[in-house]
Amino acid sequence: MSAFRQFAAAAEALDPLVLKGTVRRIAGDVVEIGGFSGIARIGDLVRIYRRAAGRLTCEVVALGEGTVSVMPYGSLHGLREGHEAILERSPDFRPDESWLGEVVDAFGKRLDGADLLRGETACPLRASPPMATRRRRTGARLSTGLAVLDTMLPFVRGQRVGLFAGSGVGKSRLLARLATSMDADVVVVGLIGERGREVREFVEETVGAEGMRRCCVITATSDQPAAIKRRASWATLATAEYFRDRGKNVLLLFDSLTRYAEAHREVALTAGEAPSLRGFPPSTSPMIASLCERAGPGPEDGKGDITAVFTVLVAGSDMDEPVADMVRGVLDGHIILDRTIAERGRFPAIDVRRSVSRSLPDAASAEENVLIAKARSVFGAYEKVLPMIQVGLYKPGGDAATDYAVETWPHLDGFVTEGSASPEDGFALLSSLLARGQATG
Repeated sequence: MSAFRQFAAAAEALDPLVLKGTVRRIAGDVVEIGGFSGIARIGDLVRIYRRAAGRLTCEVVALGEGTVSVMPYGSLHGLREGHEAILERSPDFRPDESWLGEVVDAFGKRLDGADLLRGETACPLRASPPMATRRRRTGARLSTGLAVLDTMLPFVRGQRVGLFAGSGVGKSRLLARLATSMDADVVVVGLIGERGREVREFVEETVGAEGMRRCCVITATSDQPAAIKRRASWATLATAEYFRDRGKNVLLLFDSLTRYAEAHREVALTAGEAPSLRGFPPSTSPMIASLCERAGPGPEDGKGDITAVFTVLVAGSDMDEPVADMVRGVLDGHIILDRTIAERGRFPAIDVRRSVSRSLPDAASAEENVLIAKARSVFGAYEKVLPMIQVGLYKPGGDAATDYAVETWPHLDGFVTEGSASPEDGFALLSSLLARGQATG
């Protein structure tokens, strides 16, 4: 073995690893460090010591000939060539049961920087999902606390659903309702790229003290660098996996995949990857898929599952924008929040006709599937005749099915806002509303 390889093997075994380098070049948000070639790994941390501005922590994102490229976790102000840098291995991420009720950052600390109790087992930030052939199938239907999600758009244990919404249409409100009402042992919330004010409001007001008893929030706010947002995303999944591996039924609320993709885009482009579709590099799609695949049913030899809701921000309700297009094929259903519905004051602003749960028809009985099909036909028929109603051309009596849809639609539109104690209660309410429309017609 060559002397260099012997040195690299010895360096690999060091914990913590203490190797010194120097800043060679600064270009935009990229800093090139010399002295770590052949030793540094992607994801390692580098501490740069600035006399006036203090210590700067960076993440290794690319390896070159003679230098490594790092992205900072803070401001580059005061940095110059020649500053000393020290290479460190990325710290272990160790969730613990005591994290319930806490707001945690990307490194497993309280948001104010205070230490939390660390678990005995290190959880990989970028773990592989359970092997496909040894993974359980999705489980039983779950109660969500909302009638429309208990009936027409059901959740089953281990399902992964996308929540597609523009800004200001009630996405956070719906997530909070699921966090407090949905059937789960533990709720893990990832708030990626949210405004700091919204994080506090979500924790203290939207979810509240009672909801936080079974909830752990992992966050990276909008002002933090892309590398931290990406790390917080992985930390969210690692925390959910920790509770899953202890037999818990975990509800994962991840807000949002769009900001995760944007953070990855920034890191990948900095590392030298070429942009493609609307600036997103080719690695974006597999990165999203690998993150989403970590949620879902657990392995056969365990008892826990991760039921997940991943939000996707769709600017201008464009369901064909790149991230939305990537996500639809990965998840087990999608719920669309429509701005037009929100503007007329109906919350949650779920567009039932365009939303789909891939747990159907298996998640419902034959009789329940008949009710679902009938309700969907009402939404479709009403939407078809709506332009005629708006211009005053619709006249009752021309078509029985259309008349039934016009009579029934107001009841079903209100049904979307109704709560339910269980799926059975939700279907009982749905059946009565459909029968009421029939009687009126």
